[in-house]
Amino acid sequence: MAISLNIGAYNTEIFRGGIESISKGQMEAGRSLGFSYAQTMAFIILPQAVRRMIPSFVNQLTHAIKDTSMLSVIGIAELTMVGQSIYAMNFRSFEILTMVGLFYFITIYTVSLISTKMERRFVIT
Repeated sequence: MAISLNIGAYNTEIFRGGIESISKGQMEAGRSLGFSYAQTMAFIILPQAVRRMIPSFVNQLTHAIKDTSMLSVIGIAELTMVGQSIYAMNFRSFEILTMVGLFYFITIYTVSLISTKMERRFVIT
């Protein structure tokens, strides 16, 4: 719940900042074309804002993935804690923690690759 509230607060600010980064002239242009406020937001403002928000959202996602390992300290089972319980049974801590590190790396690297592809697809000009 704590991570959800934290992520929610950051994502709200990312969303707000993305919308505010779009020039006020875009809203005026949409309204002058006869679009309602909702249509202007949906068809003009948000598509531009989402392109600018993608890097921040992905950054926040990678932070969330990494922050879950800190929660293992207070008793919530996740990847690091599961690794600790496995090497407590067989005393092979180096191999187990190496695998845990590789899982984290693969997860975050995959998210980063997807982000890069999305950013290239939605190039801001």
